[in-house]
Amino acid sequence: MANPIAIRMGGYGPPTTGFSRALKFIGDVLTAEFGDRIDVKYVWNIMDFGYRAEDILWLVEDGVLTLGYQSSSYLTDRVPALGFVDLPFLFATRDQARAAMDGALGRCLGEAIEGKVNYRILGWFENGFRHISNRLRPVHTPDDLKGMRIRVLPSEVQARTFALLGCEPLRMDLTEAIERIKAGTIDAQENPFANTVTYGVHKFHRFHTVTNHFYISRPIFLHRPAFERWPQDLQRAMQAAIKRAVDFQRELAIEENREARAAILAAGCEITELTAAELAQFRAAVAPLTQEARGTYGSKLFEMV
Repeated sequence: MANPIAIRMGGYGPPTTGFSRALKFIGDVLTAEFGDRIDVKYVWNIMDFGYRAEDILWLVEDGVLTLGYQSSSYLTDRVPALGFVDLPFLFATRDQARAAMDGALGRCLGEAIEGKVNYRILGWFENGFRHISNRLRPVHTPDDLKGMRIRVLPSEVQARTFALLGCEPLRMDLTEAIERIKAGTIDAQENPFANTVTYGVHKFHRFHTVTNHFYISRPIFLHRPAFERWPQDLQRAMQAAIKRAVDFQRELAIEENREARAAILAAGCEITELTAAELAQFRAAVAPLTQEARGTYGSKLFEMV
């Protein structure tokens, strides 16, 4: 019998997260169908082995891992079109965002990634809407953010967004951000509630504000040469398994968000819900960036939203 086809899947979170559980879902589906024709193994959290979160990108591109995921913002320097989905307040609802990423917008951005990086993009996990947390004070308006040092993802669009809101944005990898949050050398961060709790940020940040300022997806990428060497039945099965896993992960994300909110409150933190008037001030502050983006990205991408 020929040697089994090795499939190595990795991420950067504990095995209990929805992302890790979705990887296991994929592996279980494939193993049930292909048995000893494949050999599936997992690296749930590459940061446990001394890697940075961003290293998942080259680990898959170079074929050390077969499959991984990462927030699209980490690829914006190499794939500028991805800056479009870093725009603030681009999506109004979760359903709108999911439909766009599953439709023409997701296909367009996937093709843009494949044109620049040695990946095959087979779907988009949901990282979801993001909120601001900080260690200094409650945040109701952009004025409350003035001068705060805030960690942002490695995206120029995100950095400019928070500069317009009055912050001092600091682009950095998750690994460094966690260390600096613990040390108190940065004041704020922005993340979905589930990420905030997964990485223990709520133990250091008392103040949390529901802003929904970005909706971020995580492309699911495979090492393209490995994928293309597979027999056609395995390629089709992987595509089908990922489609099912995306639905599975997105449902988990809703429950994870609910549980994370409860954990934040249980830790003695405050969650501020903005009024319509307060939220309008955030939108107004970043409006110049959206206006500029219409010239940068053109009307086609906006129509896909």
